[in-house]
Amino acid sequence: MTSYAEAAAPSNEPTRRAATRRRATRAAGRSRSTAGGVLWIVVVAALAAGVVAVNVAVLRLNVGLDKANRQRTELQADVADLQSALSTAAANAQIGGDGQRRLGLVPADPNTTTYVQLAK
Repeated sequence: MTSYAEAAAPSNEPTRRAATRRRATRAAGRSRSTAGGVLWIVVVAALAAGVVAVNVAVLRLNVGLDKANRQRTELQADVADLQSALSTAAANAQIGGDGQRRLGLVPADPNTTTYVQLAK
């Protein structure tokens, strides 16, 4: 005769196998989900690093552009100063030439120039 435990053993065998399979499937699912989570973390970290790298590059370009704009402004101021000096020099020569032509004026001879000493 077989006991109740012996009779139940064969019917429990498929249940044990199914439970073992479920545990194995859950463990595999966890490792897949863990691997997927790690993969997503790596992808997001790479994208964040790319965004930071692009922002640094843009910042460097902006600094260079700002420096170039400052130099351009300084050069424009220098050009304006030079144009003013040139205009003044041209005006002095023009005034001297007009005085000689129209009025017959001539520059004074430095040897004949006398200076008056004023008392203090």
